[in-house]
Amino acid sequence: MFLFIPVLLFSIFSISITAYAEKKIVIGGKNFTEQHILSELAGILLEKNGFDVKMRTGVGSTVARQSLEKGQIDLYYEYTGTAYTIYHKQKDRDIMTDHDKCYDWVKNTDSVKGLIWLDPVQFNNTYTLLMRNKQAENLGIKSISDLGDYINRNKKKLVVGVGAEFWERPDGFKPLMKMYGFSIPYNKLIKMDDGLVYKALKERQIDVSMGFATDGRISSFGFVVLRDDKGYFPVYNPAPVIRKDVLDEYPEIKDILKPVAEKLTTKEMQRLNAMVDIEHKEISEVGLKWLKDQGIIF
Repeated sequence: MFLFIPVLLFSIFSISITAYAEKKIVIGGKNFTEQHILSELAGILLEKNGFDVKMRTGVGSTVARQSLEKGQIDLYYEYTGTAYTIYHKQKDRDIMTDHDKCYDWVKNTDSVKGLIWLDPVQFNNTYTLLMRNKQAENLGIKSISDLGDYINRNKKKLVVGVGAEFWERPDGFKPLMKMYGFSIPYNKLIKMDDGLVYKALKERQIDVSMGFATDGRISSFGFVVLRDDKGYFPVYNPAPVIRKDVLDEYPEIKDILKPVAEKLTTKEMQRLNAMVDIEHKEISEVGLKWLKDQGIIF
């Protein structure tokens, strides 16, 4: 009897350890701040729910997608616009500029490949045009249409800064000017690295810049996002994309990650990006604090 009890306890303990160890998952992610934060949020939540989490982040979009398809990672956050325009090479503007249509299209198309799109996050990390808030207010510019009207009446007043890729892209600045009916004099356009446009706008070297809607420098530097009132830019809502075999084994993952989709807005994402990029806080610290502040974990 005295020998049996330790053996029984050891057996129970072994079963418990085995069951815990079996809940393993590999989370992937791309190579910029927002993606690191999203991966961290998912990792914290899954660990809190008993998963043994391994991170494989910091890669480009194509590598992340291929890693999921090949089973090297189990899930990562992808953007609807990226999947629609880059992976599936679609061009229908009626779909790519509509949140629901774009999400439904990529969700249905990828499901055939065994890739499941879970609930989309609220924020939209799309391209956008920015101005310093005070200058835009003084000139009465709130939307891209307002900007186009002003430039057509004042050809030499504003300097625009854009990244080289944004200038050339089929969904970049040239077709944007065509849709909105204005043009920039060549000597009022400056092409520069994407990462430099925010600093150039802040330091008044330019008056208008391209940008990404959830960048933390927008609020920190006092910029305003011009409203895309003609619906030019594709939507880029992120959502966790997971392999079907993994979701079949762990269906609870959908509900575990759902609070992030429900609570992470564009302003919140800007704030979290700023805490990492401008305040230089650790991503793990930022993610954990946000989940606690939102009451998602305690």
